[in-house]
Amino acid sequence: MSGTATARRRGRGAQPEGPRATFRQLLPFLFEHKRTLIVVAVLSVVGAATSLVQPLLVGQVIEAVQSDTGIGILVWLLVGFVIVSSIISGFQHYLLQRTGTAVVYSSRRKLIARILHLPTSEFDARRTGDLVSRVGTDTTLLYAVLTQGLADAVGSAVLFLGALIAMLVIDPILLLLIVVVIGVSVVVVVLLSGRIRTASTAQQEKVGELASGVERAVGSIRTIRASGATERETEAVSALASDAYGIGVRIAKISSLVVPVSGIALQLSLLVVLGVGGFRVAAGAITIASLISFIMFLFLLVMPLATTFGAITSVNQALGALGRIQEVLDLPTETQDDETIAAALPRESAAPEAPAVEFRDVRFHYPANVVAARAAAAKAARTLLADAHLESAEAATPAAQDHEVLRGVSFAVPRGARVALVGPSGAGKSTILSLVERFYDPTGGSIRVHGHDARTYPRDELRAHFGYVEQDAPTLAGTLAENLRLASPDASDADCERVLRAVNLGDVLERNQLGIEAPVGEDGVMLSGGERQRLAIARALLTDAPILLLDESTSSLDGVNEQRMREAIDAVSTDRTLIVIAHRLSTVVDSDLIVVLQDGAVVGQGTHAELVESTPLYRDLARHQLLA
Repeated sequence: MSGTATARRRGRGAQPEGPRATFRQLLPFLFEHKRTLIVVAVLSVVGAATSLVQPLLVGQVIEAVQSDTGIGILVWLLVGFVIVSSIISGFQHYLLQRTGTAVVYSSRRKLIARILHLPTSEFDARRTGDLVSRVGTDTTLLYAVLTQGLADAVGSAVLFLGALIAMLVIDPILLLLIVVVIGVSVVVVVLLSGRIRTASTAQQEKVGELASGVERAVGSIRTIRASGATERETEAVSALASDAYGIGVRIAKISSLVVPVSGIALQLSLLVVLGVGGFRVAAGAITIASLISFIMFLFLLVMPLATTFGAITSVNQALGALGRIQEVLDLPTETQDDETIAAALPRESAAPEAPAVEFRDVRFHYPANVVAARAAAAKAARTLLADAHLESAEAATPAAQDHEVLRGVSFAVPRGARVALVGPSGAGKSTILSLVERFYDPTGGSIRVHGHDARTYPRDELRAHFGYVEQDAPTLAGTLAENLRLASPDASDADCERVLRAVNLGDVLERNQLGIEAPVGEDGVMLSGGERQRLAIARALLTDAPILLLDESTSSLDGVNEQRMREAIDAVSTDRTLIVIAHRLSTVVDSDLIVVLQDGAVVGQGTHAELVESTPLYRDLARHQLLA
């Protein structure tokens, strides 16, 4: 195994134990289907009653045969109870399977809704594959809770108590011996169940890591292959699979001790009953009919135990997975504290000439969980490079993220103006747009939109003011129309075609007879980099938002398409405000205001001509055309 895989496995071994749920946290998932579960419980009790009657009828049949009396009605009654018991069992099985599927469905809906409403910081701190694993693999384990004995616990209890009472009536001495044997098996199962839950939680954590590893490798497959790193990545992901396999084997070993316990208990109990019971029949203490009935009740006594043992195993595995599910469900949503914040910041009246966007002494640093995640990613990158025997391993270490990314940033964007943000990489330009969109809130100072504190707006209302094009705007798998209508679901086909032609994507429409219904492939693989970027801009234009936020939106365009893009933006910006992050001098020279950033602080503001005279950093960047 490569050094990468080994190092990663050592690093993961130091992780703290994952979250563990309690049985009480499982109950809300079950109570959603309480009506069905009540029906199942009633059927379980009725089924238990029909099962308890059968040994009594068998005993009567044997006694009738011995006394040479008629057995016809007894046989028909016995057959009838067997048929009724089978029908009840089949219908109960159907209800449990359906309810188990419903529990998985409802838990997935809750989890998906919570994940898609989490703060942006959670996505920056967590791995995508791990979240996907919680929705898929972890929720599936909840199915076993209902289908492996928990839901018919009432009937099992009735069956157990009924068999126990009947055996006590038939022969208390034999029952005492049976209780000793079964009591030992119960103690063994209880001792092992805790280990199963711990191991199951660890296994689900490893499955989450495996999903993240696969997602990372598949998402970067071209880069990995071009870097000659296919074998290293294969070994690294295989190491994650090996970890999950190892824990799975440990669970199998523990389960292999639990599962045979019921069988051993039954076999020992049967041997005791046959040996001691046969002696007592010979001594005349009980009849042969009573012994046979006792043996049948013994099976009815052990059956609920076997079901209970299986339920203990499945519930402990489910609780391990539920801990990971509950961890996400307990996270606050992005908008959870919006009403509290808005109440504490009453919206004052704003002057009509108030800036479209204004930063007032804004400070910001990333939350601790994001800092930790970036540090872990940097460590993994250094390990990978070191394993490849590259001397530039330290180059993979990003700048420390625990300091302030923005330090007292202040500037105003007049309505209808074009404002450019420029500066070296890491100056805080993209962070500014993230704060405008309230992906994060500033840790100091305030941001005002149309004269009001941004935090007084509900996030959906605030974001409706902006058409935002990210630096690496993703293209969703699907069609051109589906990508365009992501933010404008009611847009007409004509509107979609209009914005596509406005950003010089008319040729994309014409090269496929499907037009706006043409597929773009996974991650937009059927489009060029420049086309994907222009598609993102077209999506923003379609929203008709009053403010456009463009984060290096022309970085993937050649000179001709950049010029056409600038013309398109000029055409649509007549009645709009633009905030543009750009790295090309040609994109910013005609801006109404240019804000120069360095190390999270504003070092200059003005027009191109003013900044060339007043700001050495801008003058140097402009000279070398390195504005980003």
